[in-house]
Amino acid sequence: MTRNQLDDLLEQGEHARLEFKRSISSAQRIARTLAAFANTSGGTLLIGISDDGKIVGAPSEFREVSKVEEATDRCIEPALTVSYETLSPDGRIVLVVTVSESEEKPHYVINDAGKRTIYVRAKDKSVPTNKLIITPDLANADLIKSPMTRTLIQYLRKNDHITADRFAKLINISDYRAGKLLRQLAEQGLLLLIDKSRPVRYALKLVE
Repeated sequence: MTRNQLDDLLEQGEHARLEFKRSISSAQRIARTLAAFANTSGGTLLIGISDDGKIVGAPSEFREVSKVEEATDRCIEPALTVSYETLSPDGRIVLVVTVSESEEKPHYVINDAGKRTIYVRAKDKSVPTNKLIITPDLANADLIKSPMTRTLIQYLRKNDHITADRFAKLINISDYRAGKLLRQLAEQGLLLLIDKSRPVRYALKLVE
């Protein structure tokens, strides 16, 4: 990665496929981000960057890599493969960790008590969910092109998530039909199902 490419990423700010960290506080916390990238659309973690996109430099390349490897090997199941690149803009260390969308998902994050949780990316956050819909149902591909779906996408570009009740009011249909449409769009791979809390929420998988 060149300095210009790094600057381009910093200008984007954090989003579904990009996260900044000054340093890694714990392997388990960073495991959530790495697993969420792998479970969604992949992503890049920049270590040595403040939340507002300024280069501050990682305190120790060895320490940060060790935390990432602990996360990928011990805190994520199945274990996750990532790639590393180290940059030294202005003499400050920036570690670039690249995570591809996984073919082995879902990847679970395992806490100290042994509890396994799936995380996905919703905008610039890694959020827990109980389910991950993996296989698209292409029988309803035309649904993605419908006016209702375009309205939904416009809403989710401005909001983190939507519920069936909110979607029903948005396009003036029944709650039952709205819930069915949201589920179908999740099966298409357009939406992420986030059901850790009630009511069930849906987030946009791709935000570009």
